[in-house]
Amino acid sequence: MTAFESAAGGEAGHEALGADFIMQHILDHPIIHLHFMGFDLSITKHVVMLWIASAILVATLTVAFRRPKLVPKGLSNFFESIILYLESEVMRPYLGSDSRKYAPYLLTAFFFILVCNLLGLVPGSATATGDISVTIAMATLTFIVVQLAGIRNNGFFGYIKGLIPPGLPVFILPIMVPVEIIGLFTKHVALAIRLFANMVAGHVVIFALLLIIFTFKSWLVGGITLAGILFVSLLEILIGLIQAYIFTILSSVFIGMAVHQDH
Repeated sequence: MTAFESAAGGEAGHEALGADFIMQHILDHPIIHLHFMGFDLSITKHVVMLWIASAILVATLTVAFRRPKLVPKGLSNFFESIILYLESEVMRPYLGSDSRKYAPYLLTAFFFILVCNLLGLVPGSATATGDISVTIAMATLTFIVVQLAGIRNNGFFGYIKGLIPPGLPVFILPIMVPVEIIGLFTKHVALAIRLFANMVAGHVVIFALLLIIFTFKSWLVGGITLAGILFVSLLEILIGLIQAYIFTILSSVFIGMAVHQDH
């Protein structure tokens, strides 16, 4: 083996090690292996984080609103201010008087995604929303709510008819009908991918910066890189909040479009 081939092999080995290091911290891993009738029902790290996020939400909201008051204080006031903001700035502009009907789902989605996003920043934990299966499940729930809302408000045939823009020439319908049906699904697929990609991207950057520290083994490089990691971590808190907000507002838009097809 020539020196060039040896160096190339070493670089490839470092790249493989770097990729393995990053993927090991991003991908899901089983904690308890369970198999039943040919199905893999293993409890993974992301599943545990989903349970933890649910438990935190249930416990926190129970404590905050166990004794409702006319003038809320402390934790209940904190949550109520967020709820009122989302109701007035996110749900009501797109859902109008129907905002209260869909507030339970939209608020649950917002707080659940936010808690999952923030839990991923705790050392040793994992970001459940960085798993495409989790974000697809969330987008599927939104898809179901959208269809039920449209059918409930417009009737089954009225909702199906409303999917096609009125006044189109008959010869365009064979093109528009498949396009509208595909669009009905793709916008929810984009909803899932957007949340997944944004949560994974930040973690990839953080672990890539960590890898630089181990690669160069320099105090100077380590200090600069550590500052970059701190900055990205703080940015991740903001991104976690923004992504929960975006998922909620897009869900409100989709539900509003299904409910008020005449607008």
